[in-house]
Amino acid sequence: MAETGETGLLGSLVKTDGHVYSLAAAGDLLYTSTDSKNVRVWKDQREFAGFKCGSGLVKAILVAGDGRIFTGHQDGKVRIWRASADDPTVHKRVGSLPRLGELLRSSVRPSHYVETGRRKQSSLWLWHFDAVSCLSLDAEAGVIYSGSWDRTFKVWRMADSRCLESLRAHDDAVNTVAAAGFDALAFTGSADGTVKVWRREAGKDGATRHVMERVLRKADSVVTAIAVASEARVVYVASSDGAVTHWQWRRGAARESAPRNGGALRWHRMAVLSLAVVGRVVVSGSADRTICVWRRDEGADHSPLAVLAGHTGPVKCVAMDEEESLDADGHRRWVVYSGSLDGSVNVWRVSDAPDAEATMGWTPAHVWKGSPSICPLSWPSSPSPWRRPHPCACWSARPGTRAGAALVLGERTGPGAQGLELLLEQFIMFTS
Repeated sequence: MAETGETGLLGSLVKTDGHVYSLAAAGDLLYTSTDSKNVRVWKDQREFAGFKCGSGLVKAILVAGDGRIFTGHQDGKVRIWRASADDPTVHKRVGSLPRLGELLRSSVRPSHYVETGRRKQSSLWLWHFDAVSCLSLDAEAGVIYSGSWDRTFKVWRMADSRCLESLRAHDDAVNTVAAAGFDALAFTGSADGTVKVWRREAGKDGATRHVMERVLRKADSVVTAIAVASEARVVYVASSDGAVTHWQWRRGAARESAPRNGGALRWHRMAVLSLAVVGRVVVSGSADRTICVWRRDEGADHSPLAVLAGHTGPVKCVAMDEEESLDADGHRRWVVYSGSLDGSVNVWRVSDAPDAEATMGWTPAHVWKGSPSICPLSWPSSPSPWRRPHPCACWSARPGTRAGAALVLGERTGPGAQGLELLLEQFIMFTS
């Protein structure tokens, strides 16, 4: 276990529910979802509460400041939950997106139907007809963004759960959406390899209108996650080629000015599946089973803080929070949560102390398939993603296996949204 001020493992939360697909941290609570369609709530590394979603695997979790919990599902719906005021361990469903009344009113209007591209089928414009893959909140604007494998993202008003917009954003699945928190911008990333920048404009009667401002990225590798450091105006983009690319928007620059491309953070040797940012610290989780922690310095420079290893499967989701108090030596510390397809959620502490070392131990809460470890901070000098495996790496795909090659090269198997999910299934098959 990590001692005060040290970088290392704090604990592991394990339930035999299957793969962990999403998690969200809110204060002292952690929300996780798995194959079982259960959303579990953890507090102080112990199970505190939970609720079962009757239909649709939970692929995204978002916790709003007013206590509402939004879950994005495989069946295309976004459901809304709230803890009971009398008993915080009891959660009740309080709504869904779209609302039933709005859905019924739209269903009788032929003009509200759009073509889905599936055997000439049509669907209501305010309904995701494929899995909801991601959610993001713009608290200042009072809107929620939902992205889907149906290639669209939708804009929902928090106050009344009304769908304000539905935009066909990409030529393939929308894997990630992120509100910028500055300049009324939002970002969408897709399996088609692009990242698009959208600007929100005011419409009539409190409605919104989003206009695509630019294509930020266009490449062959799949975009898997986007995270934004709003105060610094830096946007991080994760992709299946193992890179985390970042751009910075300059304060006071003209609207047509292009953001500054700061380059790419390269450590992972397989697809980066998840990102989280708090202040100057960036965390990335990968299919290579590791978590990289970086600190943003002045300009576009980033310094490595730690490489955390302990999962026996791809790291599908990460979240983090900064501890309020400094350690005894005045160093800042962060708590990192990582959810994996091995079925576990690990809780880590990361310190910016220059001589921080990890001391891993065992507790009754740990149910490991392999020994946890932390890689030494010996960073490869070559920026190339095709470098020889570094001694710091704890695991690499077996040469000659299709799963390993596909994940390293960012290959997409089959058309449409499920390419990356199929790759992960192949990974599990080859490593089980």
